[in-house]
This record gives sequence, structure tokens and C-alpha cells, in this order.
Amino acid sequence: MRGCSYNGELVFLSIVIPAFNEERRLPRSLDQVLAYLNTHKHSTEIVVVDDGSSDGTARIAAEFTRKFPQVRLVRNPGNRGKGFSIRHGVRESRGEWVLFSDADLSAPIEEMEKLFQAVEQEKAQVAIGSRAMDRSLIGVHQSWFRENAGRLFNLLMRLIVGLPFWDTQCGFKLFRRDAAEQAFGKGLIDGFGFDVEVLFIAQSRGHKIVEVPVRWNHADGTKLSLFGDSVKMFTDLLRVRWNQLTGKYRG
Repeated sequence: MRGCSYNGELVFLSIVIPAFNEERRLPRSLDQVLAYLNTHKHSTEIVVVDDGSSDGTARIAAEFTRKFPQVRLVRNPGNRGKGFSIRHGVRESRGEWVLFSDADLSAPIEEMEKLFQAVEQEKAQVAIGSRAMDRSLIGVHQSWFRENAGRLFNLLMRLIVGLPFWDTQCGFKLFRRDAAEQAFGKGLIDGFGFDVEVLFIAQSRGHKIVEVPVRWNHADGTKLSLFGDSVKMFTDLLRVRWNQLTGKYRG
């Protein structure tokens, strides 16, 4: 796979990290990602998207940009949500491939190799990390209630939206540039339901998506509200179906 010229710069891989009040976890995560990328020859960048944080997240990210030229900081106009943050990061990215990863690195950055292997072997344009395909790879589990809520969400997602995947919500996904631009360019959902939307758009545009089991460890400090956000995610499933029926994803 070759690098691409985008916005005048040659970048093979962009890693987009959405961050909302992550001043405690972000330094360690960026250190880990930078150390990993230093072992690879391809040109890379890290795009940290500050989602209107009220703590020192933006300051810490700015400090990294001064020390490491491959780190970039973009800032949302206030707190807009994870979906908005990743769309913003993808729009600002310059890579032929775009990986987005949660700021806590619940899926270790080294698992990226599995996603690249999968897209090459399967000739796919999108690879998504999955916790559900092989639960023996989960080191630290969520609570019993959260895990079963996730299973229920997946069942509803299959019934309402029709995607065939076992885990749409793992925050570790790799997109080829064209697939990323099409999927995120048409995305309308700002909250946690955005994953289903972008996968639905990518699949409807004919992009092949492969699901890959990855190592994963639950990290305390999740920004997901079990009850409030769960209701929103359910309504987001209905929004995806409605947007598709009303033609909002066309063009």
C-alpha cells in the first residue's frame, strides 16, 4: 500500500483520537501510540480532537504538538459528541488510511496490525475491531449489566438496521480514505450511535467491511451514560433507518 498526497502532504496513516476531559489518560495513551509508531517506517499522524473539554485536555494535547510534529490538535466548537469529534478528525486528517481509537486505548494500539492484515487479506476497505467475536481476548470485562446491554443493543441493531456485525460499538476502526470520506461525509449522528451510521453508509456504498477480534480491556472513566445514552443510541438506530428511507445518505 502506498502513501497518498492529501492537502499537499504525504501521509500513510492518520490516527484520530476523540478526547473529552481526558487529561489523566491522554499523556500515557499518546506516549504509547508514539512509541508504537516509531517502530514503523510509514508516515503517520495523530489527530487529537478536543470535544470542548473543561479540564486540561487541550493544553496537554498542545504540549505534545510542540514536542512531536506528527501530533495535531483540532478543537470542536464546544462539546458536540463522539460522532461529531471523529467526523471532525477524519475531515482534518491527511492519511490514505484512517484509524480511530478511543483515548483510553481499551484496544491496544498494537492490535492495529490485525486490522491491516484483515483488509489486505480480504481486500476490504474497512476493518472494525470486535469484542464479541472472541471474548477470550477481553482482559478486563465491563459489568455484567453493561455487557448484556451491549448484546441487547446489537440484537436491536440487527433487527432495525440490518448490519451483520457482532460488535459495532468497539472504538477501534480502520477506513481506507475513500470509504472514510464517504461514510463520515454523510454522517449526521453526533453521539455514540454514530458507529452504526457510518458502517451502514459504508456498506451501502459497496465498501467491504471485515470484523476482526481484538484484545480489549475495559477502562474506568467511560463517558457513556448507561441509561441516558442507551436510550439515545436506540433512537439513533431509528434515525439511521429513517435517514436511509428519506434519502439523506444519497449523493
